[in-house]
Formats: sequence, structure tokens, C-alpha cells
Amino acid sequence: MTHKYKVTGMTCAGCQEKVRSLLSAVPAVKKVSIDLEQGEATIEMDRHISTGDLQAALKDHPKYQLNEIHSEALRTAGADDAAKPWLSTYKPILLVFAYLLVITILTSHDAMQGMRHFMAAFFLTFSFFKMLDIPAFADSYSTYDILAARWRGWGFIYPFAEAALGIGYLTGFEPLVTNSAAFVIMSLSIVGVLRSVLKRRAIRCACLGAVFNLPMSTITIIEDGLMIAMSAIAIVTAL
Repeated sequence: MTHKYKVTGMTCAGCQEKVRSLLSAVPAVKKVSIDLEQGEATIEMDRHISTGDLQAALKDHPKYQLNEIHSEALRTAGADDAAKPWLSTYKPILLVFAYLLVITILTSHDAMQGMRHFMAAFFLTFSFFKMLDIPAFADSYSTYDILAARWRGWGFIYPFAEAALGIGYLTGFEPLVTNSAAFVIMSLSIVGVLRSVLKRRAIRCACLGAVFNLPMSTITIIEDGLMIAMSAIAIVTAL
């Protein structure tokens, strides 16, 4: 029999081989195939092996988290949310955006100032949620971001990069530098998001860190696209 599992935390060929070796050592496992890009493990076994037994094989390496795709992993990614009302699924991020919008309206006197205030609040708020559990965010982010998938360290740096951008927008620090940095960072981010959504991968969006189980969707594309558009407008204005 063959089962497929989601494995997070793998960032390089070394991780791929380590996970393959650990899972291959489990009794009754015949063959283990690891898809590093998709973050998946396909295991052929002589008899049924519980997910718990497979997870136990990775317990000494906690950065690797294994879940069965057709059960826990899909729930984590938000597959069960398909049966929930759209508003209930995305309530956390909609509330965050509503708060940011109200703050922007109350503190801004014109469109450009409003855009700067919104971006400052956006980056500071989203970095806060990521910093609540940076290792968990890094693991989740590495499952779809093109840079974090190759270098897990980027997942640890990203929350601080967002916080720095938020402070830059809040203080008005070198608008051209701040907006250029935001444009590059968010452009890199949206590539992985687009690829995951187009491939219909059932994974969790890491935009609010590991606090909420938000499925990757067009909402994430809109979120990143909005920041890219705003930073691009600000760059043109600053030139």
C-alpha cells in the first residue's frame, strides 16, 4: 500500500535525504520518495503504519513535521474550510484589514499620507503575528515561498524585515529606499503565492503567522498585490 504525506521544514537536498533516511528506517516501510518542491513524502509500506509512528521517526528533528495529506494536512491547510462560509474562513484577515483601514482614515489628511499610514500599519501588524511563533512561521512559509524554500533563514528574517518596513513608513524614512525594499520583498513573496494558488495546493497561508489557519487563496494574492501596487505608486511619486 502507498500513502502520501505532507512534510514541512525541508529546505534543501540535505533535508530531503535526512527525512527520506529517517522514514525509511521505520519497520514495514518499503520505499520513500520525497518531493522537496511540493513538500511531500510518498511512502510504500508492507502493512499500514500509523501517522503517529511516522511522526515518531522524526521526533528528534522537530523542524520536520509530517501529516497525512488526506487528513490532518488538509485540515491544517484549510481544506475543511471549504464547507464553512467564506466570511467565517477569512474573518481574521478581514477584521485586520478593517482595523487598518479605520486607523488610516482617522490619521490621514490626503491620499498619499493615507497610503503611507496604511502600509506602516499593515507591515507592523502582520510582523507582530509572525513574531508570536517565528519558527512555526518559518516552517509554514518555506512550503510555498520561493526564497524561504531554498533558504529557511529567510523565514526567520522576514518578520523583522516587515517590522523594519513598517517603521520606515511610519517615520517617513527615505521614501524611495523604503518603497523599493517593499516592492522587491512583496514581489518575491507573490511569486510563491501565485504558484501555489494556480496549482491548487492545499496549504496554509503564513500571512498571519501560525496563529490562524487561513487557507492559501486569492485573498493572499490581493494582499500582496495591494502592497506591490502601493509601493510602486509611491516610487513613481518619489522620483
